Amino acid sequence: MKTSTIRQKLFEYIKVADDKKVKAIYTIIESEINEMSYWWNNEHFIAELDKRSFDLKNGKDKGVAWEELKKELIR
Repeated sequence: MKTSTIRQKLFEYIKVADDKKVKAIYTIIESEINEMSYWWNNEHFIAELDKRSFDLKNGKDKGVAWEELKKELIR
């Protein structure tokens, strides 16, 4: 089964699951959720994104076109 199908099935299940099951699922993945939250709120991560954005806008970094990146990933 494709990951996208699994995601959709989990999403649909969680919408209707009873509270006990939702809490059990959350308990299993809670530490990963907290790590992900830390990563996205981390000041260093945001500063790095700002730097990369600045470099792209000012020509210091030429970047990679989306189509080119997709071709590389598919190889």
